[in-house]
Amino acid sequence: MSSHATEIPGPISSSQSVARSAGVTSIAVLASRITGLVREIALAHYFGATAAYDAYILGFRIPNLTRDLFAEGALSSAFVPTFVDALHKKSKEEAAHLANLVATAIIIVVGLLCLVGMIFAPQMVDLLAPGFRQLEGKHELAVRLTRIMCPFLLLVALAAQSMGILNACNQFALPALSSSLFNVGSLAVGLSLGLLAGPYLGIPPIEGMAWGVLTGGFIQLGSQIPSLVRSGFVYRPAIDWSHPGLRQILRLMGPAILGSAAVQINVMVNTSFASEINGGMSWLGYAFRLMQLPLGLFGVAIGGATLPAISRSAARGDMDDFRRTLSRSLGLVFLLTIPSSVGLFVLGPSIIGALFERGEFNANDTHQTALALGWFAIGLAGYSALKVLVPAFYALKDARTPMFVSLGSIGINYAVVSTMTTQTGFGLAGLALSTSAVAITGSLILLTLLKTRITGIYGRALLSSVGKIVAAAAVLFAAVSATTWAVGQQLPAGQPRYLVDLAVSIPVGLAVYYFACRLLNVEEMELAAEALERPLARLRARLR
Repeated sequence: MSSHATEIPGPISSSQSVARSAGVTSIAVLASRITGLVREIALAHYFGATAAYDAYILGFRIPNLTRDLFAEGALSSAFVPTFVDALHKKSKEEAAHLANLVATAIIIVVGLLCLVGMIFAPQMVDLLAPGFRQLEGKHELAVRLTRIMCPFLLLVALAAQSMGILNACNQFALPALSSSLFNVGSLAVGLSLGLLAGPYLGIPPIEGMAWGVLTGGFIQLGSQIPSLVRSGFVYRPAIDWSHPGLRQILRLMGPAILGSAAVQINVMVNTSFASEINGGMSWLGYAFRLMQLPLGLFGVAIGGATLPAISRSAARGDMDDFRRTLSRSLGLVFLLTIPSSVGLFVLGPSIIGALFERGEFNANDTHQTALALGWFAIGLAGYSALKVLVPAFYALKDARTPMFVSLGSIGINYAVVSTMTTQTGFGLAGLALSTSAVAITGSLILLTLLKTRITGIYGRALLSSVGKIVAAAAVLFAAVSATTWAVGQQLPAGQPRYLVDLAVSIPVGLAVYYFACRLLNVEEMELAAEALERPLARLRARLR
């Protein structure tokens, strides 16, 4: 199929299915991100950008490094296509047996990995954050928090597999909502244990938050078990390392782990640089959390809905449906993430100030976090596109191409970080910019390679849509910049100005972007409207 068509022809049933699934997932992810934001606001209020919160960020990041390797990254991308293949080409019983084999392997391998992490926590803290030893007690606190949160990796790996099973069965809402339950549970337990019971039990507040994370992991996994049972997937321990399905998952995971390891090397490099800046890890952490709102709503939701659909297309050998679905998914990603980047870039100071500037979080923290957020936002579209492109290669049983691209990103990241932080004095902004540079470059390379691999992806139609979206986003940028400037002329810096700016700029920006897209006839706007129509109708019906 040529990539020179200016319109994507033929039926769009799979694309509409992806859009509807992504719409359902986006609403669930929105709940997750809102509860996550509440969690971050509470953490900012009680801990600000202090040494204790830096230690907590690192303690949470260490299991998260391997989480991307063995849970939501490599495992999900390798497991879902293989599970879908077994479900559609063999039988539900065979798919259930494969799921049991994978779950048992996770318990054995990841469980041992958690134990190793707890034993060697001091060495990992030294490796990731050598600057922590400059402040007395900071290194020791990070080690203690790391040991508490290490078992979270096993829980989230099993939760990621459960999510993959339910998504393959076209159940998207509950798995996405499980993250909300993690946020609520971890915050409630953390605050109760750290602030209320902590003084009586001798538990420091930040340590209580670490125990909250572990409890939240149990809740995230446990919330999905009833749906798995109802769908006919009951866990029974099973070991067979020679099983063809398990061996295929391991073969796909090998390159995937190497590719994800490259991403984690980039994180380690950036963390090492950030540890030299007191408060740097906190500022980057708050900023990246905010960027994860649109990333989760659009990139992760669309990518998660796309993988089962294109896996089914690949299993049937229907490459035209594969191309069509992939192209429309990418169009949806760009429709939603490009304006989000503009909003985060322009409104970053007001968003952060309104959410976090209270308690231990001061005006300088707002400025530094907004600076990082602005540079993170530049790469949002690239980062979200990767959530669609990388699984597309896995659906084609190709894990090596994303691995090589990811390995190449190590050089790009290090070049940008070392240049921007040491030679130009960009500091914190340089660390955020390196993440954006890696995401944009990686997505462009993968898109080019995938286009060659599947003989086109309706490239002209996609490029035409992107051009219109960028034009509409430029109008959005001008409108929001004007409203932000006008509010700034009338009010001094502080909470009133932040709130008024958001109250004025967000509705104006949404209206301007919507009408600009309609005027330019952006096709993906119709698909996005259809995606939200059904879940919103269900929500209205339940509220009556």
